[in-house]
Amino acid sequence: MRNREPRNAFHEDKNKIVGGTLYLVATPIGNLSDITERALKVLSEVDFVAAEDTRNSGKLLAYFGISKPMVSYFEHNKRERGEVILARLLGGESCALITDAGTPAISDPGEDLVVLCAERGVPVTSIPGCSAVVNALALSALPTGRFCFEGFLSTNKNERFSRLNEIKNDTRTTIFYEAPHKLSKTLDDIFEVFGERKISLCRELTKLNEEILRTTLSGAIEYYKENAPRGEYVLVIEGASISQINEGAFWKNMSIDEHLQYYLSDGLKKMDAIKAVARDRGVPKSEIYKQVNID
Repeated sequence: MRNREPRNAFHEDKNKIVGGTLYLVATPIGNLSDITERALKVLSEVDFVAAEDTRNSGKLLAYFGISKPMVSYFEHNKRERGEVILARLLGGESCALITDAGTPAISDPGEDLVVLCAERGVPVTSIPGCSAVVNALALSALPTGRFCFEGFLSTNKNERFSRLNEIKNDTRTTIFYEAPHKLSKTLDDIFEVFGERKISLCRELTKLNEEILRTTLSGAIEYYKENAPRGEYVLVIEGASISQINEGAFWKNMSIDEHLQYYLSDGLKKMDAIKAVARDRGVPKSEIYKQVNID
């Protein structure tokens, strides 16, 4: 009879901490019970932890009985601190990168550290776990097969409206983050550009007071006139319908060739013009490509 390896032999080998490696460790977004066994192992065994806020992360580690040297790494020190962390990784140390909540490098300065490591050949691996984006999408009761994540909209009015106008004809479900003090203004702006859409507003995800409000943009605007927003929000908004895309569009009575010519005459290169036509019409660019002459 062939000898069988111990049940956890492969598991332990796969999860061995390797020096000179950056570990992106997802942490709970509210409920501490959501942390994974693998995340705790990595946090316990790496040489040091890089954290968005060392005070918050220190409390998290202490809760699980973990004591590790920590360095701060956040938006305003990422350039210089990233080089420091990189040097330690190149020197053979292992590092766990964590954010205040959720998955590092997603709408997070950790993406810059991943780029640094990739450029210098430092191995990076991700320890999967909590993600407010995916959690909210799953709870939204909106289409989940195709979606885009926009993070936080710019606080600059012109930039915010420019971005909203760029994506208003996207047929995919769209996800934003928003802080409570800016929620009402953001809903007003999205409604102004997108028009009426279904929306799910998710707050306090995984916590005792978790709340999912499934309504319309206009319904949400009215609701928050009477109910003060509290907590961080994830906004999940249905994509544009074909009727919304076509309604009032400048190209409504144009053929695809005429639509393409409009952008070509505006100075766009052919492939950029095709992308613009596809974006306007809410269809894949390959569909436009097949219907026009691009010689």
